[in-house]
Amino acid sequence: MADKRYLIDIRKEFPLLVARPGLVYLDNAATTQKPAAVLDTERAFYEEADANIHRGIYALSEEASDRYERAREKVARFLNAPSAENIVFTAGATDSINLVAHSWGLANLERGDEILLTPLEHHANIVPWQQVAKQTGAKVVFCGLKEDFTLDVDDLKRRITPKTGLLAITQVSNVLGIATPLSEIIPYAKQRGVTVLVDGAQGAPHLKTDVQALGCDFYAFSGHKMLAPTGIGVLYVAEQHRSMQPYRTGGDMIEDVTEQGAEFAPLAPRRLEAGTPHIAGAVGLGAAIDYLESIGMDAIHQHEAALLKKAWHALSRIPDVTLLGPAPENDPLFSSRSAVVSFTVEGIHPHDVAQLLDDEGVCIRVGKHCAHPLHARMKVAATNRASFYLYNTEQDIDALVAALRHAIEVFR
Repeated sequence: MADKRYLIDIRKEFPLLVARPGLVYLDNAATTQKPAAVLDTERAFYEEADANIHRGIYALSEEASDRYERAREKVARFLNAPSAENIVFTAGATDSINLVAHSWGLANLERGDEILLTPLEHHANIVPWQQVAKQTGAKVVFCGLKEDFTLDVDDLKRRITPKTGLLAITQVSNVLGIATPLSEIIPYAKQRGVTVLVDGAQGAPHLKTDVQALGCDFYAFSGHKMLAPTGIGVLYVAEQHRSMQPYRTGGDMIEDVTEQGAEFAPLAPRRLEAGTPHIAGAVGLGAAIDYLESIGMDAIHQHEAALLKKAWHALSRIPDVTLLGPAPENDPLFSSRSAVVSFTVEGIHPHDVAQLLDDEGVCIRVGKHCAHPLHARMKVAATNRASFYLYNTEQDIDALVAALRHAIEVFR
């Protein structure tokens, strides 16, 4: 049973949705709307505690530092990290993955090593590793998919060999919403000495995530996909990697600088956070976590699961619509799936579909969603994607279906 707050109109807590009452926003896998609680907290930082952190001994700077570090503690609790010291603030999931690629990858991968990826990955978890491979002589290897485009776990396991230095894997596909069985894959990889990075950009906003239970070395996510401001992200760094080489250098991450060289701070997070961070964004992320936890991640997921089932079956009844990925009832990992539906319409280009839906006030995503290898595997040039979050309703699905039927009528 979802939290009782779903029995009221939760949209009232989101200023943009209030300002646009007819808007049907179904592009939550790209970014989410921000509740007033988050906007107010971010604004309050600028009005009450705006100062640089970790540098001033005056009260205002100490207050700013305290709010920033309290946000780090909230993230650690949200992920069940061992300590706030395992949490590094970044500019987003892409920045987090690039940090690992440059700080850990360039220092630990060499010619002959293999970097194992899945075809489900977002470009942010592909391109950095391709660049690392170019610079180190390592090789990027992809595992296979099953006919329903879910991960072929047996093939992934076969591709883990003594050459495998890193497994970089998504928690949830941004195109299909399907989950990967991390609880099975990560222990298998770790037992064979493989370092594991998890792209949690589509997982953290929707699923209760425990990085200690997962056993991954790195976990990355973005704040803006879970009600927080843009420009703030997180990298969880397991204890054994906290001394890895800094990706960026500059102020606040050093112990000493002389004319001859620099001595870096010994451990993350300080070692990996150069310069003035997005302080207000981190504070806003803390408020977003408070908001999500006040409802409950399990309740949010139950709400999304109900929307996904309704949307899937409603869209499947529309002639010429092809839904991609397994149906909810055929997905053994449905309990870890996000509320994403990707589809094509026979004879109509996805861009035309999306434009006509926009004319009806329905916002969906169109294109390859920064997942070109997956679209190549699916043999489709582009897809339409509708993605749901906690403020979406069954009425939004009705509006999507009605607008899609109308778009098909226009083209027919």
